[in-house]
Amino acid sequence: MLRDANPFVILPEEAAPEDIQQCERCELSKQRTRVIWGEGNPDAPIVFILDNPGAREDREGNAFLCGTRETLQYGMREAGISVDEVYVTYLLKCRPIRAYNKPEAREACAPHLQMQLLAKRPLVLFGFGNIVAETLLPLNENPTVKELRGSWHSLRGTPIGFTYHPLAVRRRPNLMKIFVDDLTALKDKLKELT
Repeated sequence: MLRDANPFVILPEEAAPEDIQQCERCELSKQRTRVIWGEGNPDAPIVFILDNPGAREDREGNAFLCGTRETLQYGMREAGISVDEVYVTYLLKCRPIRAYNKPEAREACAPHLQMQLLAKRPLVLFGFGNIVAETLLPLNENPTVKELRGSWHSLRGTPIGFTYHPLAVRRRPNLMKIFVDDLTALKDKLKELT
């Protein structure tokens, strides 16, 4: 379903600020191999926010495209969004390897994401999945992507939209059309803002 003539790309990774590379604010610091700040164009007008980083390298250390990135890039391409227009970051800045206290880790990482968004100043934000929606819109009672998608919200004055997590789309291919429609609405929003 996702394979076609256009290859997917491995986006360049942006290193975390030096002081955050040694972060020990939560238990993920004991299981991580490194802090993962984000990837893509650091000056992009769109910032995508996912729940946590996945694997970027296989067991031999070679870079590869996980299912999340492949599905995301497929949806972007279908919606007419260039990889140059996007920066991808995460609620958590460490890849979880085993079970952990999720609310505590999200709270510990929140200042890192806030700092990152203040520095980047994107024109528009886009969140993927219910965990991102719940974390970024805590005043909404149990917000879900199903309720939030199709409309724009505000995160500290920056417009933010939401759609399903790419892994949910992979598991439920019937969501692909909705996923692409939501990314197309994002493309339209970006045009409106520029």
